[in-house]
Amino acid sequence: MKCNFCERRCDLTAGKSFCGMYREDGGRVVETYPDKWCTYFVSRVESVPFYHAYPGSRSMIIGTAGCNFRCRYCSNGFIACRNPADVQDVMYEFSPEKLVAMAQKLGCHNIVFNVNEPAVSLPSLLRVKAYAKKAGIPMGCLTNGYTTQESTRMMADIFSFVHVGLKGFSNAFYKKYVGVDSIEPILRNIKFFADHCHLEIASPVIEDVNDHELFDIATFIHDIHPHIPWHVFRLLPEHNMKGSVYPNIERMNQALESSRNLLPYVYFHNFVGSDWVNTLCPNCGATVIKRFSLGCSGDQLDEFLAPDNTCINCCTKIAMLGTKVAWDEKSGNIKSGDAKNHTVKEVG
Repeated sequence: MKCNFCERRCDLTAGKSFCGMYREDGGRVVETYPDKWCTYFVSRVESVPFYHAYPGSRSMIIGTAGCNFRCRYCSNGFIACRNPADVQDVMYEFSPEKLVAMAQKLGCHNIVFNVNEPAVSLPSLLRVKAYAKKAGIPMGCLTNGYTTQESTRMMADIFSFVHVGLKGFSNAFYKKYVGVDSIEPILRNIKFFADHCHLEIASPVIEDVNDHELFDIATFIHDIHPHIPWHVFRLLPEHNMKGSVYPNIERMNQALESSRNLLPYVYFHNFVGSDWVNTLCPNCGATVIKRFSLGCSGDQLDEFLAPDNTCINCCTKIAMLGTKVAWDEKSGNIKSGDAKNHTVKEVG
């Protein structure tokens, strides 16, 4: 029996799935560890990072265990690349109803899956979605995008904002550093997400490994829609690549110059004090959103200078899901906005 949650399509008759999170039971694919979570904590949505979804909002961050990738440099390898059976004793068991109730009690404006790959826990997340929807709490996630078309549709139903990691732009890179043979399912799913929910994309840079693919990635994003935000991370390799040299900031920034001519929302961060985390108006170049870059998922909103998501200098609309949300604002009153990047119209 095949598991069809991701493109690995594991044969469950031989045992558990590659991620260790699914098994066969009575002719059905079921979760091995339903409603188990490795973490739940409150953070700012910019730290995920989402820069163009509910800026300033308070997010409940959740995750599970396992992954369908084996990235050699994974910063969360201690939970994503381990056998989920080995970490169950230190995980939390919360019903979807309780998880959403905790998010409400903590004043969270949204719930974001941001530790491992959500495709390995989709049934649990679908149940969380049912309660989150009743509570008026939107959900978002980070994903590697290596999902079947059926799972991708399911994710677009669960999550109104999605952040896809496009880690390179060649089959050779994905085979050597990620452990899958083809990038094509990821590119297909990015196009689908762009049409069905708010999308942001991230590309971790490994110097002399995938930095030469940056312009190809930018071109691919531009051809879908130029206003999709693109986060380029200065990767600090972990897991099996701890000895790798950290990318040179100046060199990586120079490599992005040509990409900025294609995409107005290019961000270069994951290091303290980045000068490239602010949002500029794509029409006049004025700074419309200022952020602090604290490194290692510590980014946060500084100033929001675009009332109603509009540049006050030239009246151009800024691509955004929802509007600014104060950290201490009561949840449940969020203006949802338009989830599709391609519907944003320019004025001015």
